[in-house]
Amino acid sequence: MSRERKNSSVLVSLILHSIILTSATEPPCKKSCGPTPIKYPFGSGRGCGSPRFHPYVSCSAPTNQLLLTTHTGTYPITSVDYSASVLTISPPCMSNCTTMRPTSLKFGLDWAGPFQLGPSTFILLGCSSLSSLCDATSSAYLCPTICSCPATAALSSNACCVYAPANLDELDVAGLGCAAYSSVAAVGDEPTDPATWRYGVALKYTVGLDGYGMAPGCRGCELSGGVCGYAPPRDSFVCVCESGNTTSDCNGYNWIYMSSSYKLSAGMFWLGIAVWLAVKL
Repeated sequence: MSRERKNSSVLVSLILHSIILTSATEPPCKKSCGPTPIKYPFGSGRGCGSPRFHPYVSCSAPTNQLLLTTHTGTYPITSVDYSASVLTISPPCMSNCTTMRPTSLKFGLDWAGPFQLGPSTFILLGCSSLSSLCDATSSAYLCPTICSCPATAALSSNACCVYAPANLDELDVAGLGCAAYSSVAAVGDEPTDPATWRYGVALKYTVGLDGYGMAPGCRGCELSGGVCGYAPPRDSFVCVCESGNTTSDCNGYNWIYMSSSYKLSAGMFWLGIAVWLAVKL
């Protein structure tokens, strides 16, 4: 075999190897992350869902867990109600009836982000004094109820405060003179039984910049079996199909964009080059 033909064979092998690695390490946009379905405006990674939500919501590959990231940390998303535009997170430092977790960590939302505090109520536990921010009227039963949990015996104080801010920039538990906090997303059918409460921080979100609507063509994309996404740098809408190609919908063959999260179209280009070289040589 001549040196030129040998070098060309090596080049073809490298191109094919690159295509295999690309398709193996950069899968198309996922429709679920673990047990949690992923729908617009959320996405499993860059190029999926709405570009406005990508910095905040993502799917962790090692744990297959949908996560929310803010300036104070990264939190597991336990559920998403797409019809009500509400997601619920479970901060690792949050206490519940079973386990008290004293913490000095802060919890907050990014002021420029698409999330606001939803239908959940914070309970400050082990407080040295009751803050003027405490809600002494509505939901006041939450404190004596949760303080009946045996786990609260681990706290140095049984002073409790129902804390329900209209907007949440940052919850500083230690700065409020308390040792721990809990958040109740729903009390269910037994409001006096804290063991049955649904614990978590419920957050509302808005889809569009104006709070309404979704990307043009997204509904048709989902009906065709695709996942709504976008193509940098202009963040133009694309429909990411299971095969990896990005189109206007998955019923056609209109390859007009290439998703940054799955570059199979680029792989096909190099595959064509590899085949051409093999034929020519």
